[in-house]
Amino acid sequence: MILSIVKALHIAALILWCAGLIALPLVLAKHSRDEAQTTYARLRLLTHDSYTMIVTPAAVVAIAAGTALIYLRGVFEPWMFAKLVAVGLLVCLHAFVGHVVLLMSERRGEYAPPSAVPLVVASILTMTVVLLLVLAKPVVPDIAPAWLKSPQNRQLPVEETPI
Repeated sequence: MILSIVKALHIAALILWCAGLIALPLVLAKHSRDEAQTTYARLRLLTHDSYTMIVTPAAVVAIAAGTALIYLRGVFEPWMFAKLVAVGLLVCLHAFVGHVVLLMSERRGEYAPPSAVPLVVASILTMTVVLLLVLAKPVVPDIAPAWLKSPQNRQLPVEETPI
């Protein structure tokens, strides 16, 4: 029961987060240097409030619920670590979108937003990789060297262990 609730929460938060990573660059691209103050204010409030009140909390909930699912299901497989790398890329894209939202609000008329196409394409490709890794659960080769997987029976380089 708890597993189902956490999984539903994870999926719902992912839907909001991913939708925001696609929609926000498109809305930011609507800004232009010569737009009226009312239009600018409306778009600025829409992008700022969407980013801070919807997309970012959804990202935090998605990552927290996903982390809980990893431990509840005990999924410590190589494909999961590959998925976490892709999720890290989504976090980087999220941070870049937030940076653009901030620049648009602070530099009215001085900052032209980047094209939405690269951000949307990068987001969709990363989301597709995450989805494929989760659904296919491919066999990913373990590339970690053997010395990282076994104890080395060596002393610590310090005299005592910190408390």
